[in-house]
Amino acid sequence: MKNRIKTYLVVACTIMLTAMTSCDNDKFLTVDHYSILAADQMFKTDEDAKAGLVGCYDMMLPVTETNGDWGFKPNLFIGGHPTMDTQATGWDKDWNTQNWNPGSPELLSGWRHAYKAISRCNDFLDGLAKADNITPALKTSLEGQARSVRAFFYMWLAKAFGRVPMLATGETYINTPDKARAETYGEMWDFIIDDLKAAVDLLQWDPLNGEYGRCTKGFALSYLGEAYMWKAYRMPEKANENYTLAAAALKQVIESGKYELNPSFTTLWDPGAVWTKECVWEEVLDEGSQWNSWSNLTDAHAWVTYFSACPAVGGWGSLYLSWEWWSSYEQGDKRRDASGVTGAVPGIDPQWKSATNYGYNPYLQQSIVTPDALTSHFHYYKDGEAAPAIWSLKLWRSCRADWNAMWGPQQIYYKRYANVLFDYAECLFRINGENDATAWGIIKQIRERAFGNLEVGKKATLTATYLPYYQQIAQFYISKGDTKVKVPEEYPIPFNETTVNVPDAKTYYTSVKSAKGFTSPVWLVALGMERRKEFNAEWTLAPDLVRSGFIEDHIIHNYPKGVGFPNTDPKVQDAWQTYRIFDYDHKKMDMPIPTEELLKNKLCDQNEAYK
Repeated sequence: MKNRIKTYLVVACTIMLTAMTSCDNDKFLTVDHYSILAADQMFKTDEDAKAGLVGCYDMMLPVTETNGDWGFKPNLFIGGHPTMDTQATGWDKDWNTQNWNPGSPELLSGWRHAYKAISRCNDFLDGLAKADNITPALKTSLEGQARSVRAFFYMWLAKAFGRVPMLATGETYINTPDKARAETYGEMWDFIIDDLKAAVDLLQWDPLNGEYGRCTKGFALSYLGEAYMWKAYRMPEKANENYTLAAAALKQVIESGKYELNPSFTTLWDPGAVWTKECVWEEVLDEGSQWNSWSNLTDAHAWVTYFSACPAVGGWGSLYLSWEWWSSYEQGDKRRDASGVTGAVPGIDPQWKSATNYGYNPYLQQSIVTPDALTSHFHYYKDGEAAPAIWSLKLWRSCRADWNAMWGPQQIYYKRYANVLFDYAECLFRINGENDATAWGIIKQIRERAFGNLEVGKKATLTATYLPYYQQIAQFYISKGDTKVKVPEEYPIPFNETTVNVPDAKTYYTSVKSAKGFTSPVWLVALGMERRKEFNAEWTLAPDLVRSGFIEDHIIHNYPKGVGFPNTDPKVQDAWQTYRIFDYDHKKMDMPIPTEELLKNKLCDQNEAYK
């Protein structure tokens, strides 16, 4: 079994409390002073230094002081909702209509979270550079890891907000309260690229001490390739140079032999295996040791399930998926049923009716047939508002949204090997043109997996790995009195035992381009549509579509303005289309700098679309 880094909060300046004096006589107000360890204590020994770095890694998980929802909010709101393939109700629906604003709390919490992580990395790197008693090989690895974590959070900020303030080693918002945004995109992306290039040289392919959850050379190269692609997008005059550098970095990842696609797309979000060979970087929310307990519960460890589940069975309705997305799949593409579950809606197109997921979550053996008053044709009504009757099986499959099981083990991917493959294919198309055979071969490889052909001959192994969790969870629900649940003997979505014919991607997407009226070249239509099918609700989708140049084509043609009905009256038989009323504004894809940052940081200015 793979080791995983222990993610307990380690604070650089550890506070040691001594016992207080008793409240007797005139000494009742007398207490001992706190004793605070010096900052360099973190670098006294190898073990101290390793423990100190955990304080940087800790920010990969949600923390209550920055709102506690990291991993869902703001990640989904920025990475999914602007594509309209993920949708919401209530005040969250503004994220589907480009109505986010500088006061949006999700933006502020994400900004705070990222800069808190960056500040920890800056302090750690500053102290590490001065330390002279750390084993050289360990010091090299720790520097590479800290630079990787810093680059990760800077990339998240840069993809979300455009140009941002770049705090260097030793700088935090405490000692540098005013910091202007990077003057140019070149300056900002070069800072990130320098960190990742250094990390490539400092790190090994395998994680330190075999502890998965630590950054590796593969992490650094994968993000380095993406960083070069962002620089190419932001600086088109140097695009070919940067796409060439990106391709070189990504090719090393592909040729390393360290990564491969999971044989079955359907198993990627199962608790049966984490940090598989497809995973480059993920956030693992463990079920913990306190099953069915609210004590010491970090919000997102439970809330992801509640945000994602159907409200009819206890969810809160924060996440829905669109019928436009559901209908984009070809017959036989298993990614659809592995990613979403529909309500049992009347009049559904037979091609859209899943054999396993129609009104039923097969992983949790849970019916989501809703009362007639809540369902009108293809939409579900939550507090009088309509949203598509589709919910994410990537995030609502490990645990029910009920009061019997609070902990929901989740895998939240930030980068999979599939991301690397698609990025490499995009670079090849841009360098060599739309007929690049290697790039089309990559798309074919991912589509073969999507249709189940990589599962063939592996049913026994896949079942042994991924079925036991669902047998365990079934036994738990049975113990709570659910008489409808049975201990499953087969995986919820059957594995392919014979190969099927997968339509040629170039031929198929040439037809899709014509039918939809897309203006993008066929290769970009293919990549954009495949990314929609592969990465729905994975936080990377909107940035990928923006950077590649497909987002506007996607919004205009997959969500045509004014088509369908507003879907506000539960008595009306709604059309399945999402009703788009706004004009797409590309400038708004750079999120607004939070108001609080502008008030506190006198040198920071606002993005153009929000002035």
